[in-house]
Amino acid sequence: MREVFARPDLAWAPLGALPHGVPLTYVDERALGALTDAVTPDGVVALCGLLDVPLADALVGGVVALCAGVADPGNAGTVIRCADAAGAGGVVLAGDSVDVHNAKTIRASAGSVFHLPVATGVAVREAIGAARDAGYQVLATVASGDVGLFEPAAAAVLARPTVWLFGNEAHGLSDDLLGLADHRVAIPIHGRAESLNLSTAAALCLYASATAQRR
Repeated sequence: MREVFARPDLAWAPLGALPHGVPLTYVDERALGALTDAVTPDGVVALCGLLDVPLADALVGGVVALCAGVADPGNAGTVIRCADAAGAGGVVLAGDSVDVHNAKTIRASAGSVFHLPVATGVAVREAIGAARDAGYQVLATVASGDVGLFEPAAAAVLARPTVWLFGNEAHGLSDDLLGLADHRVAIPIHGRAESLNLSTAAALCLYASATAQRR
């Protein structure tokens, strides 16, 4: 955090406990509106440095989310938020994935971009290779796979250190990338919906792995 801007009438206690050396500047509503693209600003804007996380720093813990060409900033931010909530070690936005600094991505993460490492600017294959070198298996979600996410047989697979590979919202994962996965995991759909939203599927997979590993 480099600087904080706030309305002078804002009664927000943490403003008095900013880190040492971080300046606080009071501005009016018009100036505050120019500092953010939010429709209804909360009254506080913080100026922070860019996130620059090496790939190795995101490949930590028992579970990692690897987004391959995830283009929607809301989905990317929600995956980061779900990964954080599930206790994942990190997130990788690889290939043509949206920029982690996109304002919608930041907002959708609900602050989780500051809670766990998010690596960007890396090719998908490079990220998968690094994950294997670090001892991870790679799992990919498909409509019909060799493992059902909630089947008893999945427990042993999910208990291993895992990188979950999530593809583009419209096109999914290419056959080449699916071929790099150790297992193709299917999420059952019991109703009439054609599919699940990417971030919803990611939440189910990340929590399934986290649960299996905690057992």
